[in-house]
Amino acid sequence: MRETRPGRTPDRLKDRPTWLLGRAAARASVLLASGFEAHGDGLRGYHYRLLAALDEFGPASQADLGRDTGIDRSDVTAALTQMADRGLVVRDVDPGNRRRNIVSITSAGVARLRELDEVLDGIQEVLLAPLSSAQRAQFAKIMTRLGSVDQPVLESDQRGGEAG
Repeated sequence: MRETRPGRTPDRLKDRPTWLLGRAAARASVLLASGFEAHGDGLRGYHYRLLAALDEFGPASQADLGRDTGIDRSDVTAALTQMADRGLVVRDVDPGNRRRNIVSITSAGVARLRELDEVLDGIQEVLLAPLSSAQRAQFAKIMTRLGSVDQPVLESDQRGGEAG
């Protein structure tokens, strides 16, 4: 019987950027989840994204918030309900379209966002601890370029079928 070792990666994968990016993204996700779990007082990364969008872009419809943050509309609705219950956001009926809500951040929401900024800063620090400040700046530039919407999309990307 062959020996199994957790975390063992085939040689043909271990140096491929797609594999490395996936592993780094998985580590970042774990750090985000555990950081918000420990210090978010029940709020998660998607709450942070919604508060940040409202703070930066101003009041918006729930549908626009979903598009701006990449969060599914039904998840936006649930998250906004949680935040409204905490007094972090308010929803008002759009006078131009009574079927639509316009969401605004409250002063309590702005204060909570500032606290969550510190939580996120701590998570970034843990994630990037192995890098020097110059490497961090270079990494941010590289990741921004790789994540640019101007990059071509391969047909295989649309099917979601890459191995590494």
